[in-house]
Amino acid sequence: AGSGSGSGSGASAVPAFLLAVADGMGGHADGEVASRLAIETIRDTVPPGADGDAALLLRQAFRRANEVIVAEAEASGAAGMGTTLTAALLRGKYATVASVGDSRAYLLRGRSLTQVTQDHSLVAEQVAAGELSPEDARSSPQRNILTHALGTQPRLARDLPAVFELTLLPEDRLLLCTDGFHDVLDQADYAEILTAAAPAASAARLIGLAKERGTTDNVSVVVAVAVPTRVPTALPAPVPARGVPVGAIAAAAIVAILVVLLIAALLLGVVP
Repeated sequence: AGSGSGSGSGASAVPAFLLAVADGMGGHADGEVASRLAIETIRDTVPPGADGDAALLLRQAFRRANEVIVAEAEASGAAGMGTTLTAALLRGKYATVASVGDSRAYLLRGRSLTQVTQDHSLVAEQVAAGELSPEDARSSPQRNILTHALGTQPRLARDLPAVFELTLLPEDRLLLCTDGFHDVLDQADYAEILTAAAPAASAARLIGLAKERGTTDNVSVVVAVAVPTRVPTALPAPVPARGVPVGAIAAAAIVAILVVLLIAALLLGVVP
């Protein structure tokens, strides 16, 4: 199941956008509730025009979302309720990405695609340890076992959410997606489609291709493109992130999606 919302304000001089995807677990109904609560909480905790350190805002929002989901699970007796959450707060030419679980963020710069986030999953640990190849990880029967998610523990680990800082260049594409998407598509597919169409059309084509490739999971995709009014100095592409996952949580696929458009661009706009 998916949901989306958007709001805007022209009151600030610094352009800002909040993008997020969440993939719930714990059975269809409980997973849908968990993902919806995550999306609603991050939307409410990082409102239009929110000032302050972007990384701190996202950390607070993720921790609050975890508390809300834990409280709902206790109140409803829904053991196992939880969700992944990956979000990006974009201000001008800067993007701050936060993640818990295995929903991902990618940055496309030119023809170079970089995975910004690192999965909090058992197979990601095995790949990092050299016990499993990335190719084998995609077909592993353990690929849906998460090591971190929102709502499964009373408190998030101190190093969560994982946070990554990016500086965007003109025509950079930022892609957020759930595992039903990246489990069945190659990264070469992403780059070709992302550069061939506008954001909304790219997202629709990517979802369609995932279905053609036989995904058995729900799929959510958000695509944003950096549009300049003034060209900044070129910067190298970011180094792929590393994570330190622990524990084990089995994931199912209920999806929620958020695109909150906050304000129009001054130096660098991001077109959802």
